[in-house]
Amino acid sequence: MTKDVCAKSCGLMLVFLLALIFASPAPAKANRLEQCELDAMLVFDASGSMAGTDWIGQVSRISHVRNALRRVLPDITSVRRVGLISYGPGPYNKCDNIELQLQPGRYSPAQIMSRVDALVPAGRTPLTGAIEQAAEILRYRSKPAVIVLLTDGEETCGGKPCELARQLELTGKDVTVHVISYMRRRVSTGKGLLQSRCLARETGGIQVTAETEDELRAAFRKTLACPVLTKSRSRG
Repeated sequence: MTKDVCAKSCGLMLVFLLALIFASPAPAKANRLEQCELDAMLVFDASGSMAGTDWIGQVSRISHVRNALRRVLPDITSVRRVGLISYGPGPYNKCDNIELQLQPGRYSPAQIMSRVDALVPAGRTPLTGAIEQAAEILRYRSKPAVIVLLTDGEETCGGKPCELARQLELTGKDVTVHVISYMRRRVSTGKGLLQSRCLARETGGIQVTAETEDELRAAFRKTLACPVLTKSRSRG
């Protein structure tokens, strides 16, 4: 083979390899089954509005959430390491009421519920900052991250949920934010619902609305649990 022929062949091969590289699709998000076992952070709304009561006016919103979460945690914790961040309680004139309750880990339902039961709803709603902190704890820049936001309202501390979602998507390895929007019919403005949809849409997550304990249980199962794995393990 002459040098000219070799040069032409090598050049064609280089062009072919470059075409393959640039034509390759961007890495896809983890599929549903893969996401089932990723570490997750539950970002829990314990702001003042969660002390409000249900339609009958007897049971607080946070009590309904506790009841629903207590029912589904056995399935969730059997397959997934879960962490917990709360936003609220705290003074209403401050927006630093975000607290890491549990790092992602293999906790029993009782361990998680002991933290949830101890929360006393109060204060404002810095949900954007809480999501950002959850992403950092999950090391979202270097590994896939699943965040489940529970909210019954909207951002009240000046945060910009949509901008944060875009930033997480651009700078993270594979961030997914699911949103459970609770008691939306009580909210007079649609701002909170739009924020929830944007958070989920920009990160490839899902946004679920819930008005009752049954709907809350379904929402937790849809966002945190894994029906395929929990069923297969229960048979084993």
